[in-house]
Amino acid sequence: MQGKQVQQESLFIQFQLSDHVPTDNFYRRLKSLLDLDFLYQATLKYYGKEGQKSIDPVVFMKLMLVGYLENINSDRRIISSSGMRMDILYFLGYDLGQELPWHSTLSRTRKLFGEETFVELFKQVLKLCINNGMISGKRQAVDSALIPANAAKQSMVERIVMDDASVFSRELNDNIEHEAEEQEKSKGGDDKGSKGKKAAPTNPTHYSPSDPDARLTTKPGKPMRLYYRAQMSVDTASHVITYIQAFKGNQADNSSLPVILPLIAENLAGHAIRARRNSGRCRL
Repeated sequence: MQGKQVQQESLFIQFQLSDHVPTDNFYRRLKSLLDLDFLYQATLKYYGKEGQKSIDPVVFMKLMLVGYLENINSDRRIISSSGMRMDILYFLGYDLGQELPWHSTLSRTRKLFGEETFVELFKQVLKLCINNGMISGKRQAVDSALIPANAAKQSMVERIVMDDASVFSRELNDNIEHEAEEQEKSKGGDDKGSKGKKAAPTNPTHYSPSDPDARLTTKPGKPMRLYYRAQMSVDTASHVITYIQAFKGNQADNSSLPVILPLIAENLAGHAIRARRNSGRCRL
């Protein structure tokens, strides 16, 4: 006899979320290892003593982590996807049917906390990795990656010459490398028909009003767009990131390296892993 499933929701049901998330589930294991309670004290200065209650800082940071782990770059999608996953709800400390925070709350809270809170979170996670023997500290590999800015090249507007000439000079110096690359590309090109055409935006002449720190640059074989450049150090024994810092997209690696090397050493020294020099080279 052929079966046919007929959907009929139960009016009453006894359900415990923890019973339906396997013990070897990634988010369940992460929940047991990651203690973010320090965030309550670290973010206390951002809140008053009266008014409506904010989103739980631990829940906010866990949602940011979910977005990274699931490769979701939209606050709206982070909330909608989390609401459909029992393991993520369990990780967040929510139950079925319990309403998650409104997606716009994530962007407001992210701006409220700023870089300091995220750096403290990174250090706490790094400490957990070291305490669990995941980082040897013998060798660190440093490399960069271009991160697309949340701004469109088409939205860039022309700069107004600043009254402070020194500030404008620094902006120009930041973009010397990019200008040199464009001049090299233009050598030997045909200038016929270029008159009357609107000049393409460049870093010295244009900026993005929504993200002024983003810079125009390009990857090999990719169109030019606004980027940041993330410099990362990775422990080669475990592939765990031990330091990360964002720079302007057009900033070259050789100018960023002298900035981050002392910071990498300082970051690891806080966990009794010291940098030493060997044959004139800094070795971690």
